[in-house]
Amino acid sequence: MSVNLPNLLTVFRLVLIPLYLYVFFSEAPYHVEIALGILILAGLTDILDGYIARKHKLVTTFGIMMDPLADKLMMMAVIASLFLTERISLWAALFFFARDIAMIATGAVYHLRGKKTVPANTYGKLTTVLFYLVFPLVMFRYEYSEAILWSVIAFSFITSAIYLGKFRLLNRS
Repeated sequence: MSVNLPNLLTVFRLVLIPLYLYVFFSEAPYHVEIALGILILAGLTDILDGYIARKHKLVTTFGIMMDPLADKLMMMAVIASLFLTERISLWAALFFFARDIAMIATGAVYHLRGKKTVPANTYGKLTTVLFYLVFPLVMFRYEYSEAILWSVIAFSFITSAIYLGKFRLLNRS
């Protein structure tokens, strides 16, 4: 791993995952609010590390692979916590997990085969932002929050199809 600030921020985001889960499932006062704060911190560090990496030409192979993995793992932790506390249905969780596991596996297969991977694009970033916007609604059980989550999940499948097409185009031999 190349040690630079963006990569350290990515590692920090990985550390936030178990912290989020610990806080969310604790019985401490305001545990959901604190967990939301950790989630927001993760989102802000994601934005910051990408900005710094591009602006200062600190993009590394580690960052290209681990940054989206850190994002996906954090989101999977959030979805798991929402399902386990009955804030979302099993079906919403399964569709979310199926899509993210497929994206992780596809990226890993392409990387292990020495193929080029596709960096995050506008659609992928928008999908992440939309999930970060809908998570608080679900965490605090706002009316129609799962319906809104479903619309973001549907959009994420469209984004995944775009990524898959780009993977294939980039790696045509």
